[in-house]
Amino acid sequence: MMIAILSDIFRDRELNGGAKAAWTAFIVLLPWLGALSYIFARGNSMNERTRQAGLDQQARVRALIQDAAGGGTSVSDELRELAELRDGGVITPTEYEQAKVKVLT
Repeated sequence: MMIAILSDIFRDRELNGGAKAAWTAFIVLLPWLGALSYIFARGNSMNERTRQAGLDQQARVRALIQDAAGGGTSVSDELRELAELRDGGVITPTEYEQAKVKVLT
């Protein structure tokens, strides 16, 4: 939980460097109190960033599948891109297999 919150602090574009340092110090020095305080103070924006990251991932996968269906690139290039997305954690192995089937058919 603490790592997820620290990760969210550094993804937050609304916080400046000093605020990020202060939140990080608070969470490192008083983990539970700092984490709970951050969730109460920044929970809505934290949820919005997570939701937006999911939507961005969905859009990338959808675009990749549409490109694969369009036939503009070679099958090997599309499979390589799918494998990179899977290895990078952008898509799950199940999504990879589904997209691979679409590319190969």
